[in-house]
Amino acid sequence: MSSTGTERVLVIPTNVFHRLGYFQGFCGDVDRYLGELLRPEHMSYRPRHEVEHDPSFKQLIPYMIFCHTDSAGCLRVFQYTRGAGQGEARLRAKRSVGIGGHISAEDRGADGCGDPYTLGMRRELEEEVILDTPYTCRCVGFINDDQTEVGRVHLGLVHRLDVERAAVYPRELEIVAAGFEAVEALLADLSAFETWSQICLRALFGGQAGRMAPV
Repeated sequence: MSSTGTERVLVIPTNVFHRLGYFQGFCGDVDRYLGELLRPEHMSYRPRHEVEHDPSFKQLIPYMIFCHTDSAGCLRVFQYTRGAGQGEARLRAKRSVGIGGHISAEDRGADGCGDPYTLGMRRELEEEVILDTPYTCRCVGFINDDQTEVGRVHLGLVHRLDVERAAVYPRELEIVAAGFEAVEALLADLSAFETWSQICLRALFGGQAGRMAPV
């Protein structure tokens, strides 16, 4: 992967998102947004150091949440703390329930004809965790947070991965204090989490501890 200074990342014009229907926080209307956001004509790759401070573009970020239902029927979610050397300085030392990162121009594949979003999401998954269990994956919604500096230039695509066993382990050294915890415990400590995780925990699990809220 290129360094942050030279990396070209996948973006869409912010006005495309606004045209589909602006929201603040979480939206679970996958059918309305997903296909249109990933249309090739909306995508471009721009230097990351430029778009990190340009709200006229939204960087598309896969945000993968691992869920496991234990033998007692309790829903548990994978969580971790971002280490001091984590790439995004504005998120360091925050707890998180999301795995993911930027989609790079390199994710288009050697012939440039691949699906960059899916390929990039798989790369992020393989780089950041060891997933030693069968799982199912589906997109369950989107995060937009224009109230923070980080959020104004990113749009999160939230994917829920239901794992058969709680066998998800950090591969990236900056993923620390990791493991599955009961939803109730996570909701009780929301202030320790990065904003996107707070948004997801409230939207997906809030008020219905122990099972996933409808989306």
